[in-house]
Amino acid sequence: MANPHLSELESIFSSIQTAGKTISNLVRRSTLTGNTGYLMKQVSMFKVKNKKKLDVITNNVLKNALRFTGRMGVLASEEEDAPVEILEDLTAKYDHDILLERTSGQYIAVFDPLDGSSNVDAGIPTGTIFGIFEDPNAECGVLPDGTMLDECLTATLQPGSSLVASGYILYSSATFFLFYVGAGTHLFTYDEHIGEFVLTNPDVQIPSRGKIYSVNEANKPYNDQPFQNYIDRLAKGTGRAQTQYTSRYIGSMVGDVHRTLLYGGVFAYPADQKNKSGKLRLLYEAAPMSFLVEQAGGLATTGRHPVMNIVPTNVHQRVPIILGSKDDVQEAIDEYSKFDPDTDIYQEAFK
Repeated sequence: MANPHLSELESIFSSIQTAGKTISNLVRRSTLTGNTGYLMKQVSMFKVKNKKKLDVITNNVLKNALRFTGRMGVLASEEEDAPVEILEDLTAKYDHDILLERTSGQYIAVFDPLDGSSNVDAGIPTGTIFGIFEDPNAECGVLPDGTMLDECLTATLQPGSSLVASGYILYSSATFFLFYVGAGTHLFTYDEHIGEFVLTNPDVQIPSRGKIYSVNEANKPYNDQPFQNYIDRLAKGTGRAQTQYTSRYIGSMVGDVHRTLLYGGVFAYPADQKNKSGKLRLLYEAAPMSFLVEQAGGLATTGRHPVMNIVPTNVHQRVPIILGSKDDVQEAIDEYSKFDPDTDIYQEAFK
């Protein structure tokens, strides 16, 4: 471990890679084992909540892997809704949002256990996203009435600039594990013959400019005008690079960002008229991925504000995002600067 004061993260990363191996196997065998489709849960007389089977299973796998490290003070998952003590009945805790562990652990983990799970039944790449915060002063617990102590929420609602580590595991043609933990962004590939992740791309650096943009173009008529202008120029080759870009969009953030990191270019999920705050969750997706991209030499923005500087106000807050090669993202930022901020669809970052 390059930074001695982060040596306690070794056991956390060991647990994450173990969980990643398990999830990789679950994803690859999901069609054979019947773990495709949805689980239906009756939440009231008139409402049924559908969740992907693999969302529930992978959430449990990653939570169990992290809780037994003894290093975690708080776990927050994209898949859940309300706090519960870890000492409570194990079968009940998975209906909740922030899992509290009464240990001396000083780290807070936030994660999306299976990003892109809506595509998993079709064999399209999926992934696990995680971020690690440090807060040795957080005193976490749940009051007798079931409410969470304010200190716990404060420990969890930190900006991306406070992350000490983040990463993702991509389940695709191979299983890839990319992370940053104090000294370079490194990419490992899972070797199924020896059962270990092997370093294949040390110190990944995103090119300063690419030739690919990754965005859901069906939403473009409903995006901000500066974003529409920006994409039009990339598609026509009239942007600063004077090169016609190619459109590549998987619809799974981990897969799209992975390609962007290796080849350069830009990935974006901006605000639109239907999703006025964007669609990606700040705490579980946008901040950890922005941290990785910026550590690899790229940029991440809402168009107006650095994603890394936004302090979450709730655990499921959404945010628009444009990230990727430094020159490509800066071009988008400069286009937004030509327009009055009051005309933007997204108005929430720094109210």
